[in-house]
Amino acid sequence: MYRSHFGLRCAPLDKDTTSLWDDGALAHLKERFEWLRHITRSLNPHRHQVIYTAESDFGRIDLYRALARGLGLEPSYRRADLWRDIKQRITELVQNRQLLPLWIIDEAQHLSPEFFRDLPSFLNFSQDARDLITVWLVGHPALASMLERAPYAALYGRIQVRVHFTPVIERERFSQLIAHALNAAGCTHTLLSDSGIEQLREASRGVPRQAGRILRNAMRLAVPKGLNHIPDDLLQRAIEEVR
Repeated sequence: MYRSHFGLRCAPLDKDTTSLWDDGALAHLKERFEWLRHITRSLNPHRHQVIYTAESDFGRIDLYRALARGLGLEPSYRRADLWRDIKQRITELVQNRQLLPLWIIDEAQHLSPEFFRDLPSFLNFSQDARDLITVWLVGHPALASMLERAPYAALYGRIQVRVHFTPVIERERFSQLIAHALNAAGCTHTLLSDSGIEQLREASRGVPRQAGRILRNAMRLAVPKGLNHIPDDLLQRAIEEVR
């Protein structure tokens, strides 16, 4: 209801946002991904099969079964057969179709220790002479420190690119983030005062996801009051409800 009330085409700072704010961080990520594709320069850099896995809080076999399904395979029961089938399919995609699989594992900080220890062996193709699949481990900052531990040295040595997104804590940058988010959502008028933006920055600690939760809750609270903006006191109430 709040979206129609404020004339929005999508929720600001939510998953359905189509225009991402970038003051350089995303450009850096793109640059590093281009470098990743460069090391596999024998492949067509414009063709990838993306397999996205969000259910990371499961056993290692379940994760490989998810990958198998993403590659169009019926997962085998035994791990040895499962690995063999997946690796054969990956090799076929690369050699015959010039299609590079990209496996994105979200919330990777929840992956099991067994999976982290297994992954280097799984990524071994042709006696470790070829890179046939790119794996992105996406997670909270705790993931980086976890992989620095001694038991995961084999995997840590394989990591070629590390990108760390930090909270947007600077006042000017945060203000730009909120302005972009509201504009991308279709908001055509001033929604927050300067002091309101500062309230939002402090309450969210510069984390866009948290700022979005507060902002969307504030807009919901504004609807029954018939407001087309968010006063500071209403924003504070939204902050307290989200905490």
